[in-house]
Amino acid sequence: MLKKTDIEPQAYRDAMANFAGAVHVVTTDGPAGKRGATVIATCSVSDMPPTVLVCVNRENPKNDAFLENGNFALNTLRADQEPLAVAFSGLSGLPPKERFAMARWDTIASGAPTLVDALAVFDCELVDTKDHATHRVLFGKVTGLRIGDTLEPLIYFNRGYRAL
Repeated sequence: MLKKTDIEPQAYRDAMANFAGAVHVVTTDGPAGKRGATVIATCSVSDMPPTVLVCVNRENPKNDAFLENGNFALNTLRADQEPLAVAFSGLSGLPPKERFAMARWDTIASGAPTLVDALAVFDCELVDTKDHATHRVLFGKVTGLRIGDTLEPLIYFNRGYRAL
């Protein structure tokens, strides 16, 4: 018989530090205002229809803008865009307007800000959400797409940014 034990939060975080992930800035704009956040927890759900999911911290009330605006863009960062990742993580202390001023943005389909020189942009209409524990999973139908130059992606691993 297998013995089950409770997993302590710190042990879980330590194990997840060994989970390498691509770094993205997820953005939205609309009636609830402009918002952007650095995320790693995201993946493809389906290619028919093209759908991605993104996890955002629902304990931060600023992230309600994604739900209220009904759109988001997933912007995949290049290795040289680490300062953008740091800014949108909130660790820099920069106000949102200054964060967005660090790069060139436009819009494709949904109205969410899209990073002009991202590795890839998935511009989405929010089609579903699921709240679980501290996070909200956003499901987006991709309504606009941009494929950038194939350069080194920015990766987050062992609690730090890395180039692949």
